[in-house]
Amino acid sequence: MKRPSTLLCVFVTLLNDRVGESLVFPLLPFLLAGFTSSGTTLGLLAGSYALAQFLATPLIGALSDRFGRRPVIACCVAGTVLGLALFAITLEIPWPQASAWPLVLLFSGRLLDGFSGGTAASAGAVLADISSPENRAKAFGLIGVAFGLGFILGPALAGVLSRWSVTLPVWIAVAIAAINLVLVLLLLPETHPAEQRRALPRKRALNPFAQLAKVFANPKVGSLCLGFFLFFLAFNGFTAVLVLFFKQVFGWGPGPATTAFLIVGVVATVVQGGLIGPLVTRFGEQRLTLFGLGLVVVGCLLIPGAPITNAKPVVFSAVALLAMGTGLVTPCLRSLVSRRLDGDGQGAALGSLQGLQSLGSFLGPPMMGLAYEQLGFSSPFLLAAALLLGVCFLTANGTLNQAS
Repeated sequence: MKRPSTLLCVFVTLLNDRVGESLVFPLLPFLLAGFTSSGTTLGLLAGSYALAQFLATPLIGALSDRFGRRPVIACCVAGTVLGLALFAITLEIPWPQASAWPLVLLFSGRLLDGFSGGTAASAGAVLADISSPENRAKAFGLIGVAFGLGFILGPALAGVLSRWSVTLPVWIAVAIAAINLVLVLLLLPETHPAEQRRALPRKRALNPFAQLAKVFANPKVGSLCLGFFLFFLAFNGFTAVLVLFFKQVFGWGPGPATTAFLIVGVVATVVQGGLIGPLVTRFGEQRLTLFGLGLVVVGCLLIPGAPITNAKPVVFSAVALLAMGTGLVTPCLRSLVSRRLDGDGQGAALGSLQGLQSLGSFLGPPMMGLAYEQLGFSSPFLLAAALLLGVCFLTANGTLNQAS
């Protein structure tokens, strides 16, 4: 009797996790226009969410095992509501010129939202709790559906709502998170029985950096994991300044910028939702990883070369290539890591990949933002392309070493 309400709460929680982020992210340069135009500041603000998530996710998972799924998910969603609300309120206040408070509060809102961003892992644990082992893969498919729909709905809503007010999408994100919280409090049952609860692990086990050091030291997957980290550092780095580039170089407003992200959501969802399985069967993970990296490199180079007077056809084609490439690289590179591990080391290493993704997503944006300011508007794209070629080498080298 409780299963439909459980699935509804999990789906809305996963959807809220992606919609909230994809509503706000494409509009950041426009939201910050009254406070700063610094690419470095924009990069730090974009990456602060990932940093907080990287630091907090191991603790949130441990708390979920100790105290149950429902209270942890409720606290996480409540933190998202508060973080987004603080962000939205700060944008609406008419601050005195040169005041430092707006940026302090905006960073606080992003960090609070990031620290409570363990909802996806906790929601996945709920799916594992209520699914039999043979049906678990099917249940986890709900995660992909919610994330794909979130990546499509977020930019689409941001583009439509920003026609009235650039801050309206942020308030809609607050409303969606609040609805999510009400559903969790009213409908989500506890799925983790008291007799299965675990004691909190030692502090060292909750240190995300210790886990990353262990996985890098593994000769079977060290090169592949370094490539995984560099991929997200490069990709999330240049995408953090992408809208600022659109705004300052092409003179685009929120509409065309959010359309670019909408294309990314649609293409990535099609690739990961329907094409990836048959393609892996036909070509294998290594070939698809290298091909996907090539697509992302081409997309990186096309964007700064687009003609200013008629940039949309080139840019929209480029972001489609970026989405297609990312849709291939991410699952295939994860699979390559998984195939090179035995059962004992696999769980820890695959869990560390999420940490590597978050860490790369934090370091990349400020690095590319600094390059954008100091080296020129095209430099983040060229730097990302160079890093991605390095990922190609690490991927090929990692698989060759394993084969030998």
